[in-house]
Amino acid sequence: MPPASGPRILLFTGKGGVGKTTVAAATALHCADQGRRTIVLSTDPAHSLADSLAVPLGAGATPVAGGPPHLFGQQLDAQQRLVEAWADVQAWITDVLGWVGVDAVTADELSVIPGLDEVFALADIEGHAQSGEWDVVVVDCAPTAETIRLLSLPEILSWYMARIFPASWMIAGAVRPVLSRISAAPVPGEEVFEATRRFTARLEGARQVLSDGDRTTARLVVNPERMVVAEARRTYTYLSLFGYRTDAVVVNRVLPAAVRDPWFARWHATHAEHLSTIAEAFAPVPLLTAELAPEEVVGVERLRRFGAALYDGAGVDPAAVLHQGEPMRVVAAEDGKRVLSLQLPFTDRGDLEVGRRGGELLVRVGSWRRALLLPDSLSQRPSAGARMVGNRLEITFGAMP
Repeated sequence: MPPASGPRILLFTGKGGVGKTTVAAATALHCADQGRRTIVLSTDPAHSLADSLAVPLGAGATPVAGGPPHLFGQQLDAQQRLVEAWADVQAWITDVLGWVGVDAVTADELSVIPGLDEVFALADIEGHAQSGEWDVVVVDCAPTAETIRLLSLPEILSWYMARIFPASWMIAGAVRPVLSRISAAPVPGEEVFEATRRFTARLEGARQVLSDGDRTTARLVVNPERMVVAEARRTYTYLSLFGYRTDAVVVNRVLPAAVRDPWFARWHATHAEHLSTIAEAFAPVPLLTAELAPEEVVGVERLRRFGAALYDGAGVDPAAVLHQGEPMRVVAAEDGKRVLSLQLPFTDRGDLEVGRRGGELLVRVGSWRRALLLPDSLSQRPSAGARMVGNRLEITFGAMP
């Protein structure tokens, strides 16, 4: 059963075309069949969740026709969320663009900040987590690159909002009466700042929910193919960088052992090789395998059979936390020192940079960068070196001055 603090949240992601929507939908159906109040929602702008379930879904929680009474689905309507949450800010941006000479149609388009659909997806996840209506929230995420951007948004945007928004609000509040008298430029009103405050609060709420490893975990969906596995390894690294726990790898479309035609002998050997590589690379994260189905896995009944084979066949509860890894921990060392240990599997030393600015630790892996606010027990200590130990980055902090 879900923890008392809120519903269990399962994030499914993977390279496009690996079957993550099928796995997410089957997982949600399996949870609902067990009597759990379950919602499955899609954050992928190219929605395919309704196609997988073979039922129409709305922008809100919609009962899944033909499924158990506890199962609901949702496909986010970014335009609707824009009107609900961003209308006041959008109106002000449109006015500013019109004032500088941008025509009305172009101003309407430019007033919608790229990536807002991802922000609204975060708000929906946070809303479901706090509503008390659900035991399990299953999220069919966009392909991996978009998912990493989605899951990094709460921390990155919260960092900017905490530093920029309060100062901007105070400055604007002080100069608004003067500006309104000496300039025709549209000045943001209190409703704009109130909308931004609500936006910031939802981001902080989403960050707290998604970073709680006892409630929220990611599951990587892969096929036994070299390029797919390589991308999954990178995704695992970036999820760990931002503090998300990965509790399972789902290997989908494995060629069944019952297929004995000699023509498939090489495919059997290739799949066996990739399965061995995946098990070794992601250990101790557990592997769940799903065989290549003889037909399209579409509709409630086929998804039900798929989910039963995936979870019951492995003897696991789909809503359980299947691996208790620690993305980040702080441990005591000799001479009063402390070590911050950050899980960064599959990290090439050449792609890693570590720095510090006051009470923040700056870590870059490849193209992704995280500004980590150090806990009080570390922020006053001097930095004393960093090194990779196995699949973890260990940063040493000296004794308290």
